[in-house]
Amino acid sequence: MRVVHKITPLRQYDTCRLIPSRFAEFEDSVLTPLAENDQVLRDLFDLDNATNERLRGESDLLPGIGMDELVFGVPNFRIVNAAYTYARPEGSRFNDGERGAWYCAFAAETALSEVIFHKTVEYVEINRFDDSVSYQSLLADFNAGFHDLRGLDAYLPCLDPDSYIASQALAAELLEAGSMGVIYPSVRHPGGTNLACFRPALVGNVRKAQTYRLTWAGSPRPAVEII
Repeated sequence: MRVVHKITPLRQYDTCRLIPSRFAEFEDSVLTPLAENDQVLRDLFDLDNATNERLRGESDLLPGIGMDELVFGVPNFRIVNAAYTYARPEGSRFNDGERGAWYCAFAAETALSEVIFHKTVEYVEINRFDDSVSYQSLLADFNAGFHDLRGLDAYLPCLDPDSYIASQALAAELLEAGSMGVIYPSVRHPGGTNLACFRPALVGNVRKAQTYRLTWAGSPRPAVEII
């Protein structure tokens, strides 16, 4: 696929990313509450470090992203780095299985629609809608030029609701060409806008906002509450 050349200078504040709350509750380590003492904590760290993709990335041991691209010493830097080092094996819309991206929405409603869709798909597969999950909202600010797919019919295959083949191919070309990331219409929330940022250093001023609880009680449509 030919690389798109429409680049939009973006100054967007308070973009919204939702992650499971269990990954955001402890900035130092999710292992800390499990340890009875410092020795137990060190043992847990040794076990975790052997398979921790974020730590491997921060030690320059991952093929998809170098340590020089990750961020350090800023609030929530571990959460930022985790977005790039913990890629789903099959990838997502604009990344493959070796390198992640920071996905966020211009509005919380869009981020919720995205999360609800993907979580509901999991429950459809097991035909069970009985669960309650909390998600932490992370706000971030962006000020850079991003490739923009909005209004470009040639790239509609990249917005296929059932396939990431075209979008991942385009993302690979854009990444190779030095792109900062992609602005694109939400596939799950009509009228919504998403951003896939390819570069950790551009994810600015990350901070926590509301926590949402999504509850499925027999229906594919969950109840949403702020907790």
